[in-house]
Amino acid sequence: MPRFVSAWALLTAGLMVGLAACEPTNRASDQLARDSAAVQQIDTNLTFNNITLEQADEQGNTVWKMIAKQATYSEDKQVANVTLPAGELYQDGKAIYEVKAQSGEVLQNGERIFLRGNIEAIDLENKAVLKGEELEWIPSRSLLIIRKNLRGTHPQIQVTADEARIHNRDRRMEMSGQVTAVTTDPVLQLKAERLVWLMRQELVVSDRPLQVTRLINQQVSDVAQGNKGNLNLQTNILTLTENARIVTTEPPLQISSSVLVWNVPQEVLTTDQPVTVIQREEQVTLTANAGRFNLGPQTAILTGNVRAVGQRNQAQLNSNRLNWNIRSREVVAEGDVDYRQTNPPLTMRGPRAVGRLERQTVTVSGGRVVTEIIPEGL
Repeated sequence: MPRFVSAWALLTAGLMVGLAACEPTNRASDQLARDSAAVQQIDTNLTFNNITLEQADEQGNTVWKMIAKQATYSEDKQVANVTLPAGELYQDGKAIYEVKAQSGEVLQNGERIFLRGNIEAIDLENKAVLKGEELEWIPSRSLLIIRKNLRGTHPQIQVTADEARIHNRDRRMEMSGQVTAVTTDPVLQLKAERLVWLMRQELVVSDRPLQVTRLINQQVSDVAQGNKGNLNLQTNILTLTENARIVTTEPPLQISSSVLVWNVPQEVLTTDQPVTVIQREEQVTLTANAGRFNLGPQTAILTGNVRAVGQRNQAQLNSNRLNWNIRSREVVAEGDVDYRQTNPPLTMRGPRAVGRLERQTVTVSGGRVVTEIIPEGL
C-alpha cells in the first residue's frame, strides 16, 4: 500500500483516541454518536497538504515517488486527487523519469497514475524532454503514455504528435497521429501517421507512408517518400521501401524504385532494385536494374538492362552499364550498346558509346568501326 494510506490510518486512530480521552465519562451517548460521525466525515473526505506519496512493489522496490501540494482521497480510498504533483517514476528500483503536472489522480493502490495539464516528463537515460496535456503511467508494464499535443525535444531529434507510448524496457517510443519529427544536423523533416523511435538502435521507423523533406537554410532541397521507411539517427542514412521516390532540386531529378537508400551526409543515393530516373529539364528518362547517384558532383552509374530515352526526339540508348555526368549531360555507355534514333532514322551497335542523348550527338565505337552522328543544324 502507498505510504499515504498508512498515514491516513495513523491519523484516524490518533483522532479517535484523542476524542475518547477528552470526553467525560458521563457524556451522553448522543454526543458520542456525533463525535463518531465527525470522525467518519473526516475519513471520507481527507485532504493532506504538502504530502509525499510513494508506492513500492512486492520486492520493496520503489515504483514511483511524488510530492504534491495537496492530496484528497475518495471515500473508498481507491483514488487520490493531487494538485501540482512532481516526482520520479521508477523501474526495478531505479528512477527513469522525472515528471510534473498541474493535477492528477492515483488509482488502484498506485498501480496507475494520471497527470493532467502542462505535463513535462524527462527521460533520465537519454535526456529527452516530453510535454503534453495528459500523462498515464502503468508501472506493471513500464509504460508511459503522453497524450494531446505531444512535443518532444532531444539532441538528435524533435517530435510532435497526438500521442506517444514509451515502452521503457524496450526503449521504444510509438508516436501516432500527425507525427512530425525533425532531425538537427542535417535538417530532415519526417511526416507520417505513425513513427516508432527505437532509442537504443538510434533508429526511427515507419510502417506507414512516410515523407522526408531535406531543408537547407530553411528551404526545401529534396523530398523523398515511400510506403515504409527508416532513418538511422547516428549515420543519417534513410531507407525507403515500397513505391520509394525522391525528387531532388540540384540536380533536378525524380528517382523511383522499390528500395532507395539515401546517405544524406555523403549525398549518395543507391538502389539494387529496378530504378527509373527522369531528368526533368531535358526530358530524359533512364531505367536500369540498379543505380548509384552522387548528388554532390552530379554523377550517376546505372547497371543492368540500361535504357536511356530522350523524350523530345525519341533517341534511345541501350547498354549493360551507363556512366552519366548529369551536369554536362554526357553519357558513357558500355557493353552491348544499341543506339537508335528516328530523325534521321538510324540504328547502331557496338561495345561503347559516348555522347549527349538529348542532342542526338552520340559516337559509337568498337573494333574497327567508329560511327559519329551529327544531325543538321548543330
